[in-house]
Amino acid sequence: MGYGFVKVFRTIATNGDAEHWTSSNLNMTELERVATAEKTWAIENYHRGLKQFCGVEKCQARSATAQRNHIAMALRAFLRLETYSYTTGYSWFEAKMQIIRDAIRHYLLSPRYNLVSTA
Repeated sequence: MGYGFVKVFRTIATNGDAEHWTSSNLNMTELERVATAEKTWAIENYHRGLKQFCGVEKCQARSATAQRNHIAMALRAFLRLETYSYTTGYSWFEAKMQIIRDAIRHYLLSPRYNLVSTA
């Protein structure tokens, strides 16, 4: 049970922290490793946004169909958030807050429910 040969890269940050990157591509250069690291960072950033702003991990459904539906709707919400963020120049946080503020403002113009007690 082995993995064969691997190539290990060691980078040391200015604060002295060391990171190790391992690849099964023995011909990988440092430049290719940096490009791959940038791609993995973009993927991590995407996952963070999907979890933080669209609640993809908060599904409490038990059936597989309901879980898939939840994930699909979270992905759709994230794509809409990303599109809105891209077109307006807002960050994800600012974009989400802007959408929420607009929804509240719209609701307050003609509320359906009265939460004030009349007694």
